[in-house]
Amino acid sequence: MVPSIEELEVYAKENHIPIMLKDGINFMLTYIKENQVKNILEIGAAIGYSAICMCLVDENIHVTTVERDEIRYQEAIKNIKKFHLEDRITIYNQDAFALDLFDTFDLLFIDAAKSQYIKFFEKFTPLLKVGGVVFSDNLNFHGLTHTTETIESRNVRGLVRKLNEYILYLKQNVMFDTQFYDIGDGISVSKKRG
Repeated sequence: MVPSIEELEVYAKENHIPIMLKDGINFMLTYIKENQVKNILEIGAAIGYSAICMCLVDENIHVTTVERDEIRYQEAIKNIKKFHLEDRITIYNQDAFALDLFDTFDLLFIDAAKSQYIKFFEKFTPLLKVGGVVFSDNLNFHGLTHTTETIESRNVRGLVRKLNEYILYLKQNVMFDTQFYDIGDGISVSKKRG
């Protein structure tokens, strides 16, 4: 039986695994297709959903991804095998900050610990080609990064503060030209300048 992307979406919803919202992933996949992106680095594989979606855009796409959670990593391996993408998705089960890569990439997709976005950006953007882009997801954080209301949860308040710091960091980063999109849960596309 041929697996479907919808099955992964249902699994993620039932198991409370955060994956990209439909319009967000569609926006990114369209960008990948239109810009002939071939080599992608993803920080935060979860169950392999976005890596699989990206590979399905074009048979010449290769995704390198990392997931530190053992259970999600095992689920991702299973899903990658179901879609017969083992030769096009390289997945590491470790903390992204312990990962040393020497490839160059056309696109970096950051969708892991929100509080670490600046550190992920700084660690992995040196691997981007000139003209390569960084996609960052969840910048609206369910609308909370734009609110002035008091957020009761201390953890959520901290995350929102970190995301707002990241947004400011992107706006002030002269090495990248960043556009913000109110798509999905808020996406930024940062293009590496020459």
